[in-house]
Amino acid sequence: MPPIIFIDDEFHGLDHQQDDPMVITVEIENYAVKKVLVDQGSSVDILYWATYQKLQLPDTTMVPYDEPIYSFSGEQVSTRGYIDLHTIFREGTQTKTIPICFLIVDAPTSYNVLLGRPSLNTLGAVVSTPHLAIKFPSPSCDILTIHCDQRLARECYMASLRSQLPIQQTNHIERPPSSGIALSGEDLDPRVGRDVRLEPVEETSPLELPNDHSINLGTGLNSDERTIITPILTNNTNLFAWSAADLHRVDPQVASYKLSIYKEARYVSQKKCKLGEEH
Repeated sequence: MPPIIFIDDEFHGLDHQQDDPMVITVEIENYAVKKVLVDQGSSVDILYWATYQKLQLPDTTMVPYDEPIYSFSGEQVSTRGYIDLHTIFREGTQTKTIPICFLIVDAPTSYNVLLGRPSLNTLGAVVSTPHLAIKFPSPSCDILTIHCDQRLARECYMASLRSQLPIQQTNHIERPPSSGIALSGEDLDPRVGRDVRLEPVEETSPLELPNDHSINLGTGLNSDERTIITPILTNNTNLFAWSAADLHRVDPQVASYKLSIYKEARYVSQKKCKLGEEH
């Protein structure tokens, strides 16, 4: 087994000056589940009840369990049961699958899943918070690396600090791609219902197009796929809507815009702003 080491170039975050939580993506039951918190201080692996429902798991797979668990501050949290699920950790085309016994917890949170010491030990993972990365051996004895999503980690952390309003869990649960091509799925947000919202499944890189335009391609594309797609995009730039003026009579089922607001928020009437006649 090769040694596990971290180097400075392996930091893929936005800001080196950070103390951000470790938030990654894993695959559970053919869904790519984002907002997965890696917590080395937890003695259990937790699947939150809202996530369990959105994974559409049959109730028969859950073993009832109603003993409460206690947080670091001694706060009591209710449970619903536990379930054994095969969980996939992916780096590119290489994966490692391990069974995880998740405790299903019914509690408000900005995360979907919490991975504690049991799953990290089973995975053989080494966590480096300065590098925002996790390394673990693959079945072929290669060392795989999963990088933290620093932007998403900060969003989750800030959401957990909003004590004046109930925590609104934005569930990022998507069907994972069956190949290297970037696909998109549902971003299930309880604030706006179950409408389909498109979001890249993986990291992207820009592709420069004529007339100072650019488009993002998934970094999972191999060289052959990128060679095929690039001339098609370059020769058909006129088919893209580069501004709102290019969109005419678009069916709402194709694209729509909504304001994602808290239903609990009260209306606020602002004072009238007087402008000059020219304005």
